[in-house]
Amino acid sequence: MKQASSTIAGAFAPFADLAEHLLAEGATGDDGSHDAAHLIRVWRNVCRLQVEEGGDLRLLCAAALLHDGVAVEKNAPNRASASRLAAEKARGLLARLGWNGRDIDAVAHAILTHSFSAGIPPETIEAKILQDADRLDAIGMIGAARCFYIAGRLGSGLYDPLDPLAQRRPLDDKAFALDHFEVKLFKLAANFQTASGRRMAGERQDRLRTVVDMLMQEIG
Repeated sequence: MKQASSTIAGAFAPFADLAEHLLAEGATGDDGSHDAAHLIRVWRNVCRLQVEEGGDLRLLCAAALLHDGVAVEKNAPNRASASRLAAEKARGLLARLGWNGRDIDAVAHAILTHSFSAGIPPETIEAKILQDADRLDAIGMIGAARCFYIAGRLGSGLYDPLDPLAQRRPLDDKAFALDHFEVKLFKLAANFQTASGRRMAGERQDRLRTVVDMLMQEIG
């Protein structure tokens, strides 16, 4: 994120100036599933949801930019703490920019509660929108692409060649990418926080199932 250009910041209009400051302080690392492209997609999801659900767009922009501010690998033992660490980092960054305490609290709460691993319910409309926006990026075609990318990154196989749908064995998404669809991805759509998020999730859930159907056709 430290090499983010003003061109990337421009994708967060009308808060390009804020984005330029915060992108420079983002998480470092080489995780292509949590890169600048992911932040832009989450921000675009946020904007679509905010049109119908309301909420403070400035707070939402800061939360979208900083929600992955601390890089923790999916298989790391402290993975469930990632959103708490990111929220703490966001507090410091926004305080240095002169934000007031109430707005900092709102952004930090949204970041803290967006995470599936943390399991903390969102209490504000901004937090609900951020959670939905981030989870929309975990399903649909982009969700499938990210799932297989992460599996390769962590050294997992695509699927069990003898039992790809785990009909005769326990699911193991650490060993097989396809198992992660049942372990997590197919469960996300049932727990969206907003009406518009649930509608969008339903559409993406259908695409996600199509990915599995096409894969099964090709592997026989």
